[in-house]
Amino acid sequence: MSAQSIRLNTVSSNIANAEAASSSEGDTYRARKPIFSAMAHEQMRLQGSLGIDSSGSSPYLSGFDSQAEQAASQGVGVKGIVESQAPLQPRYEPNHPSADENGYVFYPNVNVVEEMADMISASRSFQMNVEVMNTAKTMIQQVLTLGQ
Repeated sequence: MSAQSIRLNTVSSNIANAEAASSSEGDTYRARKPIFSAMAHEQMRLQGSLGIDSSGSSPYLSGFDSQAEQAASQGVGVKGIVESQAPLQPRYEPNHPSADENGYVFYPNVNVVEEMADMISASRSFQMNVEVMNTAKTMIQQVLTLGQ
């Protein structure tokens, strides 16, 4: 869920700066993209993302063989955020206040349509993670009531 939150934040930053003009390529905003990497369940346990006890086992993963347990306990973490190396968009606008000596204004390399699609994908992924968490919580609550 935290990875999708970071993804949503970078998308919103890109959309907010999509029309930010600059007089030089060095000062122009560049699209940012998060880089994800798989996290083992040991790393996730340290961050409190899985219900794993101190022995390293999870009540949610009992009954799985070791390979299935390892695959099921993989998560996603943000390795970093990088700037896009796609070319900037120079536009000839000699009357623009930020135009350079040749009359060009540089705009970011943000494709708003791609960013909107990425935003929808991240939002739905986040929503699905919330649904999984709510379902797991409901199941645990029902298991606790079985003993009564």
